[in-house]
Amino acid sequence: MRPVGSKYLLEEPLGRGATGTVWRARQNQTAGAEAAVPGQPGETVAIKVLKEELANDPDVVMRFLRERSVLLRLQHHNIVRTRDLVVEGDLLALVMDLVEGPDLHRYLRENGPFSPVAAALVTAQVADALAASHADGIVHRDLKPANVLLADGPEGMRPMLTDFGIARLADSPGLTRTQEFVGTPAYVAPESAEGRPQTSAVDIYGAGILLYELATGQPPFAGSTALEVLQRHLREDPVRPPSMPDPLWTVVERCLRKQPEERPSAVNLAIALRTVAGGISAQATPDQAAAAMGVAGLLAPDPAPAPVPETGTGGGAAAAAAGGAVAGAAAGAAAGAAAGHADPTQVLPHSASAQAQGPGGGQYDPNAATSYLPHSGAQAPGGQGGQPGQGPNADPTQVMPPVPGAPPPPAQSPDAGQPDGPHPWEGQMRAARDRNEQTQVQPLDPGMDPLRRRPHRQPPPQQPPPGRRQPPPPEHYGRQQRRPAQPPPQRYEPEPPPRREPRPRREPRQRGANPMRIPGLGCLKGCLFMILLLVVAAVLVWNLTPLPEWWEQGKSFWESVQNLFDEIGNLIDSAPK
Repeated sequence: MRPVGSKYLLEEPLGRGATGTVWRARQNQTAGAEAAVPGQPGETVAIKVLKEELANDPDVVMRFLRERSVLLRLQHHNIVRTRDLVVEGDLLALVMDLVEGPDLHRYLRENGPFSPVAAALVTAQVADALAASHADGIVHRDLKPANVLLADGPEGMRPMLTDFGIARLADSPGLTRTQEFVGTPAYVAPESAEGRPQTSAVDIYGAGILLYELATGQPPFAGSTALEVLQRHLREDPVRPPSMPDPLWTVVERCLRKQPEERPSAVNLAIALRTVAGGISAQATPDQAAAAMGVAGLLAPDPAPAPVPETGTGGGAAAAAAGGAVAGAAAGAAAGAAAGHADPTQVLPHSASAQAQGPGGGQYDPNAATSYLPHSGAQAPGGQGGQPGQGPNADPTQVMPPVPGAPPPPAQSPDAGQPDGPHPWEGQMRAARDRNEQTQVQPLDPGMDPLRRRPHRQPPPQQPPPGRRQPPPPEHYGRQQRRPAQPPPQRYEPEPPPRREPRPRREPRQRGANPMRIPGLGCLKGCLFMILLLVVAAVLVWNLTPLPEWWEQGKSFWESVQNLFDEIGNLIDSAPK
């Protein structure tokens, strides 16, 4: 169990979304006065821990703290209540009531679409939640089935809208630079995709897509990529399903208008959906059916939609990504100017005549070459008649100091952008650059190789014949004449053999307690061991083989031979002489 703050302990994850992970948690002590719901020890709650990139963004943390009171006071029968907000180091978390039930996305995937009456009644309760939040100035901006939980109660399933304020927290300059809008592509409003100013009408657009998906099982705009989905939101109108009743389609079509000012308010949407649900049911009276057919009169546009602060400054980058770069940039610039958050970039003319003509007097050429401001004071803004030292660009920037003893640089005319002659240090810089050039490697003529050619002696100087005058000696006797520079001889060294890998280092043997080392002790040990082996082998051979018998036989044989020779010698000695 992981602690969150000093009052909560995380138990198990319940789900993971684009902005964080929802955990089942338990409260271990009563919360303080800063929480909307103090709670009791042992009570089960749901905690959404935001992602690290959100928690590490200072702008998100400031939004988190600034909107703490707004999120805590938002309470409604169809809104998941936010109990507490935790800020601890690099951790941001929202403590909410735990809703034991699936979300609409999972319910649709497991059970299929709703009936038209059920879809209208469920969306009407979601519209009630939106009306309460819009009255408090809070816009959800990410309305989709995954953010609607189904709670079990005495009245049956009750939809409860969650993740309020998450879209606002995620809408940080450091995090939305790459996507330019906050939300899911299948449910995003056209003005959000284009980077225009957003109001509470984006939630009405999301409610229309939610109603369409509840009745059909799929959103009205789909595609293989997010770019294709955004293009369909911007350019296409939804296609009416054949099984959808006319009053319900009227509500869907009005909610999915491309222009936000043509969409109804959340209050009018809830009233219209309940009217449609009563008029298309099987028990509907003729008056209810007539009221449902005239539902268009109930869908009046919202006269004062709740604005979303700090939107519309993206410059239409998302619209440019969707295929309209020029139109999106123009729309974003106009929207930013209308919102008052950022004026469009002013492009200054590149000529003095265009500046003199003022706005509207000259025509700006976007394809003209890039120009730069002159160095002279005559053309600098605020300069007077070419007097140096006046204006922001009066004096040219000195890159290098003047050379001591060098002549002063030639005077420059006011119209001249560059000096007439080269800078005195250009020659020195060129010489340094030549010295630092990389050595050129090229094949050498064998005749020029000093290792191969034979040295030859210089022929002796020819003496002039008598009668001719010898040319006078050179003026400087001690100075030798310079010879033309020859390329230095190059040696062709053979390619070195591959380097052998060093052998692994042997670990030193562990010596005994006696550090003394006797020379030749190892050889003596070997000799003694060999003698011992020979003695043992001889004993075994003598005892285990018939060698003793053979020895006795051989001994008797030699003795008989010796006796024979002795007898022969005796016979010879005893023979008469």
